[in-house]
Amino acid sequence: MSETAVIAGGCFWGIEARYQQLKGVLDTEVGYTGGHIENPTYRQVCQDVTGHVEAVKVDFDPKVISYREILMAFFDYHDPTLCHDNCMTQSSQYRSAIFTMNEAQAEIAAKVLQYQKDNNRYDCEIETVIKPASEFYLAEPYHQDYYKKHNLIDMESLCC
Repeated sequence: MSETAVIAGGCFWGIEARYQQLKGVLDTEVGYTGGHIENPTYRQVCQDVTGHVEAVKVDFDPKVISYREILMAFFDYHDPTLCHDNCMTQSSQYRSAIFTMNEAQAEIAAKVLQYQKDNNRYDCEIETVIKPASEFYLAEPYHQDYYKKHNLIDMESLCC
């Protein structure tokens, strides 16, 4: 039986591509979540009128990779601070967030976030928020598997 994680940390293309390389990840989809209108479009989200973030839904096999490991990878895959010229400083749709599916995920997310804050890995304060998952709206088809479709495989340069 698979589990689902929903995370947001900058442009969804790069985050999705990184998760697709992770053993135990069964499927990924990019979309929008956390906002206040139904069925937002990319244009609406980019105009900052919906409250949504660009997010990645990650279906994974918990026998191969744990939810904690999914979240630890999340912090490796993006800069969760606002102190550098990173994806998050450009638009609110790039906010760093973990959307939990249940109380068990919320507890794990809180522990992972606290661990990240305690280890002083970043120069500035971590801005990641933890929220209960809300409706996840799939992004337009041209956003799905963007890096695969365009044969962009340089994993070191993945970002916005």
